[in-house]
Amino acid sequence: MNNLILIAMILALLIPICEAWKDENIWQTMLAFASISTKTAIIALVVSVLRDDWMLGVVAAIILSVGNAGLMLLAHILKRMRES
Repeated sequence: MNNLILIAMILALLIPICEAWKDENIWQTMLAFASISTKTAIIALVVSVLRDDWMLGVVAAIILSVGNAGLMLLAHILKRMRES
């Protein structure tokens, strides 16, 4: 049952990867990468609970809380570069 959940989560991770691959719009690509980051952190949280590994859970929580902030900062920089 646990393996089935992980396989379903990995298949859900492939959807934004395909979207980032085919789209030319930078904002759609950044959104897809943010979705990939969030889904990867949630997968790491699930694995940490299944393995009872709190260190992996702490890293996944840090990725969830800080990871997308850097991605949004990069998107803002790209927007400013296009304006000037």
